[in-house]
Amino acid sequence: MTNSNDHTDANLDFYSVLLSFDARDFFEESDASLQRKLDRCFERLKVDPRSHPNIKSLKGDLAGYYRYRVGDYRVVYCIDEGTKQVIVTAIAHRSEVY
Repeated sequence: MTNSNDHTDANLDFYSVLLSFDARDFFEESDASLQRKLDRCFERLKVDPRSHPNIKSLKGDLAGYYRYRVGDYRVVYCIDEGTKQVIVTAIAHRSEVY
């Protein structure tokens, strides 16, 4: 008999996170501290790219996109449900991202 509370990662439907060239360049040029914070952001997006206090759906010209707040930086992304991919299009300081 199995416990209904038992689950494994194999039962979860994770997303993959893809970075645009610009987002990857920003990540690679960032200091180690910011890279660690961004890595934590990407790990959270793999599990649930819509529900977190730091996530906000964008409006206007960016409707269909989301932003994840990482300190003074913003990660902008869209979600492809068909392929279960989170596509990060931009990472930038909050004063420059929109």
